[in-house]
Amino acid sequence: MAGDGPMAAAGAAPARTPARGRQRASHSLDTVLGEAIAILDESGEPALTFRALAARLGGGVASIYWYVSSRDELLEKATEEVMGRVLVETEPLVHGPDPIANVRAIAVALFDEFVRRPWFGQFMLRNSGMQPNSMAMFERLGQQLMRLDLTPRQQFHAVSSIVSYVVGVAADLAEPPPKEFLESGLTRSEFLEVLGQRWRELGPERFPFAHHVAGEMAVHDDLDVFRSGLDLLLDGLRLQAERGAGASDAAP
Repeated sequence: MAGDGPMAAAGAAPARTPARGRQRASHSLDTVLGEAIAILDESGEPALTFRALAARLGGGVASIYWYVSSRDELLEKATEEVMGRVLVETEPLVHGPDPIANVRAIAVALFDEFVRRPWFGQFMLRNSGMQPNSMAMFERLGQQLMRLDLTPRQQFHAVSSIVSYVVGVAADLAEPPPKEFLESGLTRSEFLEVLGQRWRELGPERFPFAHHVAGEMAVHDDLDVFRSGLDLLLDGLRLQAERGAGASDAAP
């Protein structure tokens, strides 16, 4: 998302890349994207094929080519559609007096969407960053940081780090549970307690930290861990802004 090039305005209406070739009515494209997103939500990216999509739409595979020329283009349009929805939903979050609090609220909303739709975050990790709605989200976060006493480099690094953290943690949470957990027959809380006990049994001389925080391992919540990590990033950003532009911008 950090590529160079023209940026969509943060307040602009969510954009769509025009389909190639001859097109039918735009509401039919909405239907195609809606069904594609439904397949992705229900079964993940591997399940999205033109054949499966055509079956849901009640037409032939050839009809899908009115709107997209390839599966990759379909995935890109579906990702852009979801990002457009997130832009609309998060627009009210940009008007608060504290830009860092605004960034936090937007980042949490984006993270929640990545968790709800794992395919969305996974595709975001692969895109070039030049899709209009993705650029508009990057722009939205960046405009908040333009209100702070930071250099362009500090602002760029901050937004890039926040986006990478949000997408990366969401992608990690989307990974399948470990085989040991699936085969254990335990609930999540029971399995965490087993792991916590293993940490307690580690020798405190060699593993003092693991021994010290074993109780937290046994009861931790992944979403709470995410929010704590985000707050660490934002607290550092706030401290950097309070020091003034360039204070921490010297080259090593």
